[in-house]
Amino acid sequence: MNDHLLIVDDDAGLRELLADYLGRNGFRVSGAADGRGLWAALEQGPIDLVILDLMLPGDDGLVLCRNLRARSPIPIIMLTARGDDTDRIVGLEMGADDYLPKPFNPRELLARIKSILRRAKNAPTEAGEARRFHFAGWTLDADSRQLIAPDGVLVPLGASEYRILRVFLDHPQRILNRDQLLDLTQGREAMPFDRSIDVQVSRLRRRLRDDPREAAIIKTVRNEGYLLTTHVNREF
Repeated sequence: MNDHLLIVDDDAGLRELLADYLGRNGFRVSGAADGRGLWAALEQGPIDLVILDLMLPGDDGLVLCRNLRARSPIPIIMLTARGDDTDRIVGLEMGADDYLPKPFNPRELLARIKSILRRAKNAPTEAGEARRFHFAGWTLDADSRQLIAPDGVLVPLGASEYRILRVFLDHPQRILNRDQLLDLTQGREAMPFDRSIDVQVSRLRRRLRDDPREAAIIKTVRNEGYLLTTHVNREF
């Protein structure tokens, strides 16, 4: 069965345009005009990815993104008509997997959708891959995607946080620059002034209780990128 996309945008014309284009490219597409429609659509059946506009009547896209991420790991692409990068950064902090500023080329949206879905499908552990990772007292269970703190507390991870942590755990004690991290987590090249990786690393550090001023787990290597400093032990 084809992947099911949900477009949440109060612009009916844009919803119809995207639904037609994405439908012709092999997706099942549903639409909603606001948060109420979003929750109703999710109750009706599985959704594989949500395309969520920032400016919506009632609860805006940031609120909906935060609430959806708290309930589900469904991938989210945010759309914003604002030119302010702050909204995009906040969207990523709320748990969005990617964003696109309006106006955009539908072909770029299609490429982003395919990349995110491909990575989401490949994320579960396959036979022969590590099922648990142990590092600096922490444990990541790849089957359940649960992060367990040294004191035994379960720490929730959003989809983007899980992906970037897996990249670090798969490449321990190796400096990864922003372009490499963006390619490995989102399958795309960095755009000028793209801060999405910095935002994701910042969020992951908070999950790991890793003070960025004296980072002990994920260090910033000036002018080069980021480094997972610890050894990683794997269980199969």
